[in-house]
Amino acid sequence: MQLTRAKGIAVMSTISSPFLTSISRYMQVRRYSKRTISSYLYWIKSYIIFHQKRHPADLHDAEVELYLTYLAADRAVAIATQKIALNGVAFLYNKFLEKPLGDISQFRRTRKQPKLPTVLARSEILELFSHLNGTHLLIASLLYGSGLRRIEAARLRVKDLDFDHYAVQVWNGKGLKHRLVTLPPKLESKLKAQIGRVKCHLEDDLLHDQFVGVWMPDALAKKYQKANRSLGWQYLFPSNRLSIEPGTQNLRRHHIDESNINKSIRVAASMIKTEKDLTAHALRHSFATHLLESGADWFFAPAKPAYTTSL
Repeated sequence: MQLTRAKGIAVMSTISSPFLTSISRYMQVRRYSKRTISSYLYWIKSYIIFHQKRHPADLHDAEVELYLTYLAADRAVAIATQKIALNGVAFLYNKFLEKPLGDISQFRRTRKQPKLPTVLARSEILELFSHLNGTHLLIASLLYGSGLRRIEAARLRVKDLDFDHYAVQVWNGKGLKHRLVTLPPKLESKLKAQIGRVKCHLEDDLLHDQFVGVWMPDALAKKYQKANRSLGWQYLFPSNRLSIEPGTQNLRRHHIDESNINKSIRVAASMIKTEKDLTAHALRHSFATHLLESGADWFFAPAKPAYTTSL
């Protein structure tokens, strides 16, 4: 790959840098998620700034090791954070610059221990939910009642709900794994009402000349060419407005911004009396803990549709 040394590389404090912009476009064309693009750009920019804004093509294994050691020794980042930084810098060299990294195993690994998970009492769950409403209450109920991660809830499609067996299909979760989780029966009527709202959005969208349907993975989009306009493939929690897909001119309706989910939960948490760190992920931890307290098998509990939780 021919790398152009843009003048903007000297100023790496903004995403407007031509070099970072070219990386962003490279990832968009290859259908990397918005979340991955944002994360990788953050760590690539941090890496370049650490090395006094020198061009990455002039750096390699030794400089990568030095940067990763700095993250552990000076910034004391968590283990997972150091791994994400490594993934971002490795992408830069292995994919974008096409200068694969060699043996970089000598960097100092962080030893910062992860935080213990926050678990809420059932009374705290009920109090938290009393300060949520609408879509955010329904999503929070799924995080707790199904043990979903925040991004998994945001990416749910209408077809992923199985009301016959009270199950939710989760596709490409953490580690790109698929799994089946419980769907709380008490949420059935609310979820069906939500599907009704999705149907209304779709009917309006189909009247728009530039609407090209919901985003689908490339292989499926080619195999089922009309599915992107069907109700089943629409996001269960869609954005309130249509938008242009990054890197293209396609007009689509994306899913709800996952950051808004956590914001709504934090706002609700500020209204209750607790010293606990209440986040969207705390609901997932509480789901697993409450299942165990109810006598569920620890190995199968998070995925078995037979188990239901009280909301």
